[in-house]
Amino acid sequence: MKNLRVSPAVLLKLTNKHGVGQREIEQCFENKCGLFLEDTRAQHKTDPASLWFIAPTHDERMLKIVFVFKDGLIHIKTAFEPNPAEVALYELYGK
Repeated sequence: MKNLRVSPAVLLKLTNKHGVGQREIEQCFENKCGLFLEDTRAQHKTDPASLWFIAPTHDERMLKIVFVFKDGLIHIKTAFEPNPAEVALYELYGK
């Protein structure tokens, strides 16, 4: 994806902590079937707003993708396997 940006520091964290690669993030955007939800929790508020969604990779690995959309670019903040509460929240409000 041409407009996807993952900083080297974020990519290192995603690889080491969550075992997530950039291509898996791209696949989640390709496979997304739902809305982007805004993270409204006080400790996660950003300007512009942090958005998130849950989608599968091509290998059916479910990931929660958190990003900021700024200047026409998608800046990845984090990506990891969602917990059941996050999946339920996305099923309720994101689909």
